[in-house]
Amino acid sequence: MLQRCGPGSPGPRPVVRALPPSASALRQRLRQCAERIPEAEAVLDLLEKCPEHPKKGGFPVIVFEGLDATGKTTVTQAVKDTLNGVLLQSPPTCISQWRTIFDDEPTPIKRAFYAAGNYILASEIAKASTQAPVIIDRYWHSTAAYTIATETSEKVQDLPPAQDEVYQWPEDLLKPDLVLLLTVDPDERVRRLQHRGLQKTKEEAELEANSLFRQRVEESYRRMVNPACQEVDASPSKEEVLKTVLQLIKKHCDF
Repeated sequence: MLQRCGPGSPGPRPVVRALPPSASALRQRLRQCAERIPEAEAVLDLLEKCPEHPKKGGFPVIVFEGLDATGKTTVTQAVKDTLNGVLLQSPPTCISQWRTIFDDEPTPIKRAFYAAGNYILASEIAKASTQAPVIIDRYWHSTAAYTIATETSEKVQDLPPAQDEVYQWPEDLLKPDLVLLLTVDPDERVRRLQHRGLQKTKEEAELEANSLFRQRVEESYRRMVNPACQEVDASPSKEEVLKTVLQLIKKHCDF
C-alpha cells in the first residue's frame, strides 16, 4: 500500500510508519504523492506557508475529542459562546474540501493529510490565541487514535503498550492547554447517530459495525500523554455537560 506513493519496505512498526512523527516527515510523504494526487501539492503549499514552531498566545487553547455523536459540536459551540472565544476545527476549513479524496487513499497517505491539517491548524491557533480563548473540535489526538486503531488488528490488548511513542504528542506541534475527551454509552451514541440521520463516514460506519475497532479508538485516546485527555461523561443534559466542562477549564487553565 505504501508503495503507491513511493518506495519503502514494510517494517516491524506499522503504526509509527502510518503516523508521521513530525512536519518534515509528513511533507516528505505528501511530496511522494503530489504527482498522482494534485490536492497533496495544494496541502503542501499551505503547509509551507505556516511558521515553524508557532507559539501559543496568552489565551487558553482547549481541545475537544471524542467519537461522532458524543456532543462535540454542541459543547464546543456552547463553550465558545460562554468564553467569547474562537472556534476552530481539524481538518481546518482551508483543506477540509479534500477530505473525501484522502479518505479513499491508503492509511499512510490519509494520515499524512490529517497530520498536515494539524500543523496548518497550529498556525491558526497561534494567531487566534493572542486575541481570545481558542476552542478546537479535534486535533492531533484524533489523528493518532484512529491511526493506531486502524493499524492494530483485533483486540485492545493488541494495541502498542501504554508508554509507546505513538501516544506521545509531536515535539514540533503547538500544544493545547487542555484536552477533553467526551464519551457516551455506546447504545446512546448509536441512538444519537440515528436521530441525526446524517450520512456516515467510512470510519463512523466501522465504529458502529465493529465494536473492537471502537474500543481500540477509545483506549488509544485514553493512552495519550503530554498532554493526556481529561475524560468527560457527555451522557447527561447539555447544561450539565457544559457545567462540568467549564469547571475543568477553570481548574486546568489560567483563565
